[in-house]
Amino acid sequence: MGKIPSFKDEFTFDQRLEESRDIIAKYPNRVPVIVERYSKADLPEMEKKKYLVPRDMSVGQFIHILSLRLRLSPGKALFVFVKNTLPQTATLMDSLYESFKEDDGFLYMCYSSEKTFGCATNQITPSVSFVHYCKVPWFLSFSG
Repeated sequence: MGKIPSFKDEFTFDQRLEESRDIIAKYPNRVPVIVERYSKADLPEMEKKKYLVPRDMSVGQFIHILSLRLRLSPGKALFVFVKNTLPQTATLMDSLYESFKEDDGFLYMCYSSEKTFGCATNQITPSVSFVHYCKVPWFLSFSG
């Protein structure tokens, strides 16, 4: 089985831009986030890679949700990177989105079990999502 293409490889810029605009128009109080695993991470793949995150949620709260979704064993660390930086956990997702969103309208994050910099798009192995919304799968709720 080969490497799963990244979100950017899977969809053209125009497709991604259209999707982010549609989502933001429909859900203005949320930010569209793509979460992909750093290819060298010893963590499992996420079941979903697309998230609509409340703008007033902190990065720390979002990381906690991701760690629950990954069913990490106690003591296993989870680090989330945005453009090769570790965002502060107190930062609101709205602020992170406005500072780091890409031209296609998405905020890209990658996760790893180590505090290692260098999460580039071509190093990420994304997961496949099974929840469907419109043309592209989306995760809309943070409940169990």
